[in-house]
Parts: sequence; structure tokens; C-alpha cells
Amino acid sequence: MAAERGTAAEALVGQVVLPGDLLLLPAHYDEDAEGERLRLSGGTAPQGRLLCGPGLRRSGAGLLVTKCGLLRHRPGGGGAYWVDSQQKRYVPVKGDHVIGIVTAKAGDVFRLDVGGSEPASLSYLAFEGATKRNRPNVQVGDLIYGQFVVANKDMEPEMVCIDSSGKSSGMGIIGQDGFLFKVSLGLIRKLLAPKCEIIQELSQLYPFELVLGMNGRIWVKAKTVQQTLIIVNILEACEYMTAEQRKQALAKLSGN
Repeated sequence: MAAERGTAAEALVGQVVLPGDLLLLPAHYDEDAEGERLRLSGGTAPQGRLLCGPGLRRSGAGLLVTKCGLLRHRPGGGGAYWVDSQQKRYVPVKGDHVIGIVTAKAGDVFRLDVGGSEPASLSYLAFEGATKRNRPNVQVGDLIYGQFVVANKDMEPEMVCIDSSGKSSGMGIIGQDGFLFKVSLGLIRKLLAPKCEIIQELSQLYPFELVLGMNGRIWVKAKTVQQTLIIVNILEACEYMTAEQRKQALAKLSGN
């Protein structure tokens, strides 16, 4: 089998890979000065170091696939490989911006459902301008857009709604009159890509507000309920439509 002897990673970029497949790396990714073949990291890679993203893990001969999906590659520096899968179960990652649902108040901490295996905690002081006397008006059932500052397998995930300078930067309580729905994590990554064609095309159809969470949740609000539902349906269908099919559907809605 090809998976047993391995296949060059470059040859499989854009193709479907399966768990157990072995991806061989070019010769220049071999042993470095520290004796490592690969550096696993979520940050910026030093020159010549390769990043191993979701769906892959280190193997003696290269990279071992752990999830089914499309193999992706980003050049530049040491480059990066990852598997673009249709996973729906979210695993919290430090730095991710997500949409959480407040499920309980526990003293000075709110508990939020973020779609992971356990709830995340959010302190009442983790809002812009919040103090012991000036507490944010957060109720059970509210939607919160925030960022993970703690996320690992040994600790409870912790969220904040402020950046490093204490500003909200768009984070906080989300309005109640919009529509919240869930999509796959692969579609979220596609929508969050710079200059996403889907978002640009939708913005020409109706004016709307949109919040995208890395945990697969999307909140959208347009001028009317009908327009909101149309945008929701298009975003859900985009995962299974080609660019041409999407443009034809938008053309019908716009009357062109």
C-alpha cells in the first residue's frame, strides 16, 4: 500500500488523505542542527522550519495523517502542512476567537458552552471597563464573542473579551435579534480566509452583520428576518456548492 511506504507530501496537496497515510518530506526538511526533523508549533516558524497543523503528527519518516480530509500546504519560511477536514467537534485552541453561550453564573465567573468537551470560564472582569462596582450585564443564554487565553488538555478553557491593551476589539456580548447556527470547522476556516469571495459576494446582496467563531458557530443579522434567513441558507449551502453554482444562486436572488 502507498500508505505503508509513504508518498511525497507535495504530490498529495489538494487531494484526499486518510488516517494512517505517511507523507514523506523533501530532503531539506531532514535533521537540523538540534537533531529535530520537524517542529510542531502553532506560532511563527523560524526560517527553514516546517509547521505541522491539524490532522497531522510527527513521524520518523515525515508526517502521519490522523484525520480524513484535503491536504493543504502554505509555502514561505519553513512552510506548513495541515489537513482541511469537515470536523464538527471543536477542540479549544489558545488565541482562537469563538462564540460561546452563557449557561451559568458561578460567583465571579460565567460558564460558557463553546462546543468543546467541557465549558469555558469567563471572568466578569474580562470585559472592557469592567470593575468590581461596574459589572457587565451578562445573563444566562447570552451569546459572547471572545478569545481563549488558556486552552490545553490539563486545564479548563478560559476566555476573555479584551485584548492585550484592555480594549474590546469587537469582542463582548452579541445582539439578541440575530440568528445563530453551526457549520463545519472547514467552512469557518474558508470564510475567515483573507478576501473570502463568499463574504464579498454576500455583502453585495444585502447589508448584514456577521460574527464568525472558530468553533463553527456563525451569528448573522440583516435588516429583515427574511434577508437573514436567506444569508443563513446560502452560507450553509456554500460548503457543498461550487463557485459557479453560488454565483448563479446569488444572481437569482438579486434579480440579475
